[in-house]
Amino acid sequence: MARSDRLFRLLDALRRLPPPATAARLAEELEVSPRTLYRDIASLRAAGARIEGEAGVGYTLTEDPALPPQMFTRMEVEALMLGLAEIRLAGDPALARAAETAAARIIATLPERVQRQALHAAQEIYRFEPRQPAPPHLGLIREAIWAECALDLRYEDNAGQSSQRRIWPLSVVWLDKSLMLLAWCCLRNDFRRFKLHQMSEVTQSDESFRPRRVPLLRAFHTRLRGQGKAQIR
Repeated sequence: MARSDRLFRLLDALRRLPPPATAARLAEELEVSPRTLYRDIASLRAAGARIEGEAGVGYTLTEDPALPPQMFTRMEVEALMLGLAEIRLAGDPALARAAETAAARIIATLPERVQRQALHAAQEIYRFEPRQPAPPHLGLIREAIWAECALDLRYEDNAGQSSQRRIWPLSVVWLDKSLMLLAWCCLRNDFRRFKLHQMSEVTQSDESFRPRRVPLLRAFHTRLRGQGKAQIR
């Protein structure tokens, strides 16, 4: 790992881990020796990061030069923390990690008083009936959406009928208890919504539909407004 990447990861770890983070915990997170970690802490301090603590006690990042200062109202902080907490409960490990890192970065840029508001928000998220665990092909679907590449898959509908499809993935929709994919179906030559847990054998093809994703999304929402949700199968 390049040294600059390692220092960036160390800053992220200091933002994310409960303070004070011990040298052993930080070294484990970065997969480096304690000696390397102490050198990296010294380098960050020399670059302007205010890191309190020492070996045997632990380290706390109190001022982060890598991030610009932010200011939010108390209600904005509540909204951010509530939204990120919902993502952490979504059942998608990749998004949950991203939400955790994003929360740590946001909190690191706040004044001390507002940091306390963020760390001890007045509202929390809890689900008695959590969503189904994210299917293993969710990451592949996200990559295909960003790259605007077609997907090949096998789909089993609600009646148990199975079919082979090529689709242009447009957007993942998070429902109360499950996930759905909005896509253009090349077999039906129309918009379709696929339940992710009823998809299998998902592979990315060489076909690109760039730059049609945004126009297709606009067309879908125009039709949705004009015809009603029930008519978009």
